[in-house]
Amino acid sequence: MDTEGIKLFVLAAEKLNISAAGRELGMPPAVASARLAKLEKTVGADLLRRSTRKVALSTEGSEFLPFAKEILAQENAALAAMGFGNENVSGTLRFASSSTFAQQYIMPLVPEFLDRHPGINLDLRLSDMELDLIQGSFDLALRDAVLPDSNLKARKLADDQRVFCASPEYLAKWGTPEHPDDLRSHQIIAFKSQAPINLNGPQSEQSQFNPRTSQNRLIIDDGFSYKIATMEGAGIAMHALWSVHRELADGTLVQVLPDYQMDAEPALWLVYPKSNVLTAKVRVFIDFLLERIGSRPPWLQG
Repeated sequence: MDTEGIKLFVLAAEKLNISAAGRELGMPPAVASARLAKLEKTVGADLLRRSTRKVALSTEGSEFLPFAKEILAQENAALAAMGFGNENVSGTLRFASSSTFAQQYIMPLVPEFLDRHPGINLDLRLSDMELDLIQGSFDLALRDAVLPDSNLKARKLADDQRVFCASPEYLAKWGTPEHPDDLRSHQIIAFKSQAPINLNGPQSEQSQFNPRTSQNRLIIDDGFSYKIATMEGAGIAMHALWSVHRELADGTLVQVLPDYQMDAEPALWLVYPKSNVLTAKVRVFIDFLLERIGSRPPWLQG
């Protein structure tokens, strides 16, 4: 049943004025009349008697009014139970994230979030191995791509980029590749079972980087170790810009093949199960991360 229509009916019954009730709810008179007519069709009775001079409750309207008020009271109670409209949101939030991203960007903010919301407890599961949201009963997770899982919803946290990089020492020893095909003769550090990546060149030409056909001297499943190996000269690797932007700025790492970009739009996403109500504890954590990270991602600031 349309609760906005019920709110309109209750206000109109109190004011005995449909237009005034509609204005209070931000509805033009024509919209308010149509909304009320729709409610009357749903309940199968005229709830208000209208004339050119006045509005009055019908017998059916008088009988329906206490039930309408109870429906609205139950809606408010349900929202309050979920924390909406209540600054004192409470509960335990189970959140999964890449440990590498969390160490750099989330953990420094945790004390601030807990101070803002003393009723919320955080259960953080941090791993560069992807955890199953549904099986793990997680409320929220951070992912570096939108998953094709139809059971998930997503909210973009921030844009990102993928960059090839290596240490100055590695490039001095092995040379600098000028085309993605040159990577076949280089030492490559692969992150987990890295899939082939389509690339766009400076003249919009298409090419591909396939770690599986390269010299993968190292395959690593931990993001921080992956970065250390690159910094120490073990080979060339493709990193998320959020992970290496400081090292690129100070010269610890050097970007290679800068004119070749992924044929995709990398981004960081906050995902949650579609079947779950977006509870207040999840909503305030999403809002917090958007405010503190998403509004000005450090890795995208010039």
